[in-house]
Amino acid sequence: MYPTNTLMEKCKLFLIISFPIFITQIGLYSMNFFDTIMSGRAGAADLAGVAIGSSIWLPVFTGINGILLALSPIVAQLIGAEKKEKIADAVKQGIYLSIALAIIVFVIGIFTLNPILNTMSLETEVRHVAKYYLVALGLGIIPLFMFNVIRCFIDALGQTRVSMFIILLSLPINILFNYMFIFGKFGAPTLGGIGAGVASSLTYLICMIISLIVILKIRPFSGYSIFQKYSPPSLSAWWEQLKIGIPIGFAIFFETSIFAAVTLFMSQYDTETIAAHQAAMNFQALLYMGPLSIAMALTIAVGYEVGAKRFNHAKQYSIIGISTALTMAVFGGTFMYIFDQEIIKLYTENEQVIHLGSQFIIYAIFFQLSDAFGAPIQGALRGYKDVNVTTIMAFVSFWVIGLPSGYILANYTAFGPFGYWIGLIVGLAAGATTLLFRLLFIQRKNRIEVAQTL
Repeated sequence: MYPTNTLMEKCKLFLIISFPIFITQIGLYSMNFFDTIMSGRAGAADLAGVAIGSSIWLPVFTGINGILLALSPIVAQLIGAEKKEKIADAVKQGIYLSIALAIIVFVIGIFTLNPILNTMSLETEVRHVAKYYLVALGLGIIPLFMFNVIRCFIDALGQTRVSMFIILLSLPINILFNYMFIFGKFGAPTLGGIGAGVASSLTYLICMIISLIVILKIRPFSGYSIFQKYSPPSLSAWWEQLKIGIPIGFAIFFETSIFAAVTLFMSQYDTETIAAHQAAMNFQALLYMGPLSIAMALTIAVGYEVGAKRFNHAKQYSIIGISTALTMAVFGGTFMYIFDQEIIKLYTENEQVIHLGSQFIIYAIFFQLSDAFGAPIQGALRGYKDVNVTTIMAFVSFWVIGLPSGYILANYTAFGPFGYWIGLIVGLAAGATTLLFRLLFIQRKNRIEVAQTL
């Protein structure tokens, strides 16, 4: 990151930061994307099992990862305020915190996984795949969370191309592991959908090892001497990150968990409907990496400018980010509308699943527009370290408005399973609208504070 003066300079710098993040997020999500596609090729039960497992895992992962994302605005603001000497300790404490959170998640999973799956009306084979897919994933959560902390440090320095390189290097390895463990190639056991979990855990370990080598051996990261001096875990330092991270984590959890809740409600339908829903949701989530990447870039850019007290420049970055995301959503929605059936055929050859999935895709188009508006605003607010109100707004939008309206439409109208998607769209739109007012309020507040100091 460096200061910019003109709008053109900001657009150029924002592109330099955001494009590698976008490629990185595509790469990260592609692991889940290929898990789903390749599991679907193993059978409908494997696809449904991975769908259920992913729906349980996704809110947990994104919620915890949201807590760890607190490191990005912390490091960005320290750089903007020219307090670089404090960065090494912040990163080390973030790594300690990631390990502690991973252990907590693993222990909770041991006691809750069976009860959660037993509450769902699943076929025996689908339940088996879902359970052991999650068990296999659980073996890789410590390296996964550690990698995400290190990535936050790398990205906050504006070196987003490094994260991109790590993920692009790991993606073909993940596909190879999927091929080995799902289909039993090269001497590996044939595990079906469960093998996708094994492949992901091994890939997470490789990502962590590569990222550690990068920050130890390559400049400018090695210049911060992250591990040169030992610092014991500090509860007070953890609390400083948790104060920012917990609201971020809850906001993300409220959003992603509603998708998991919908998938759990969808378990009342047949396997083909679950598979069609998951295929459409999986592809929609892949396109969501666009606005999510812009949100992450905005957190870095806005955090840097706020740390330097250049609030007008932070506002300009917000406008650039939101406009870019909306443009991407229009292109993404057009693509989904034209190639609806072709998209579902990526996942399965089952004609019934293709027919249902192409209908779900139409609703996914409206997801894109709401996400493209709401996600960048959240990213900008994180750059301001304004996270508490966002959490409340997320809860109300999704759990008070979105899910109840979806349940009513699905169970008391002719929409059936599509009613849940309509409810989600309503929740997303409500959240995006309220977040916009919050962002405008924060920007106005900063403008007034600057005027009073002059």
